[in-house]
Amino acid sequence: MMDTIFQEEILEGWMVGYIDGIIIYSETWEDHVQYIDRLLSKCTPINLKISLEKCNFGQQELLALGHEVSGLSLAIDQNKVAAVLKKPVPRNIKEMQYFLGFSIYYSSHIKYFAHITRSLYKVFSKDVVFEINKERRDAYERIKYELTNEPVLILPDFELPVKLYIDAACS
Repeated sequence: MMDTIFQEEILEGWMVGYIDGIIIYSETWEDHVQYIDRLLSKCTPINLKISLEKCNFGQQELLALGHEVSGLSLAIDQNKVAAVLKKPVPRNIKEMQYFLGFSIYYSSHIKYFAHITRSLYKVFSKDVVFEINKERRDAYERIKYELTNEPVLILPDFELPVKLYIDAACS
């Protein structure tokens, strides 16, 4: 719904919508006020309600969708990670699915994620008996370490040459 209603704003690159949430970002306070005005002007005619209790205006940093977002970086919200890391090593397929599902959400923060988790995904094969061997335990512990090592994604300096590295696991 958000993508449809606010398609123009999203394409202009100053707004992100997710389910029932909206994030507006800008380089200057003047732009920010203008964007808020445009957003509110669009909501009124279609009777879209905004909860002021849930609004935060003019923030330099915020928590959103499991990330700590600032003007220049994107970090993992360690409060989201803490609960998962307290769980023991997965003991069955369902627990492994939960761990990998959680981890893959943050995979862009983990260098060589596909390579590290390859052995963990093998437990889903039909011919493989679920077992946490040394290789899988090491992979599990490595992902936990990487999640808590506070990896931060930052905006690149486009004035410098850009190198592209692609992470893909060979099978």
